[in-house]
Amino acid sequence: MDIIIKNSLDKSISYQDYRDLVKQLTENNSTTGNEKTEALISYTKLNDRRMKRWDKTIKVTDEALSKIKSFKEPITWLVITESWCGDAAHIVPVLNKVSELNDNIDFKVVLRDENPELMDAFLTNGGRAIPKVIMLDNNTGDVLNTYGPRPSEATNYVNRFKAMHGKLTPEFKEDLQHWYNTNKGQNIIDDLTDILCELEPNVCL
Repeated sequence: MDIIIKNSLDKSISYQDYRDLVKQLTENNSTTGNEKTEALISYTKLNDRRMKRWDKTIKVTDEALSKIKSFKEPITWLVITESWCGDAAHIVPVLNKVSELNDNIDFKVVLRDENPELMDAFLTNGGRAIPKVIMLDNNTGDVLNTYGPRPSEATNYVNRFKAMHGKLTPEFKEDLQHWYNTNKGQNIIDDLTDILCELEPNVCL
């Protein structure tokens, strides 16, 4: 596991480099990942616009800001994603925004299909669901926690729908996008501050 994580970290890029990559792919009518279908290319173009909007509009409350800034342990958030992923387009900009508020959080991005061993070590219910955040102790290299592929409220929303209908419909996926737009990243921020409080209880005192 240590070797898999180290190899992925060596290949990782910054958030800005990832945004530049997605922008370039959009201009070149392409996408990340092993499949280059028209549908995935269209999703990448849509997600570039989504991320651009979130980069400008995400707000962090004073209470959350205080908790984020109080975290003292050096950690790395290694994020597994792909440009075509709808959930990731809403989540990854919020992850980056939070990391920017604390110099102790190092933010790195890797692509799922280029890191299959890493992805398979962090499956969700047996699936390669993204985005997935692996939180690493910079001093020991230990995995402290993981997050994703969806924030807690969205996860509950999805699970309830699956329990009732068996699978996610196109209509539900549109409703989920509406939820992201309405929530404006606040559930993600709350989830992340809860994790920081678990890792370092003094953060929440």
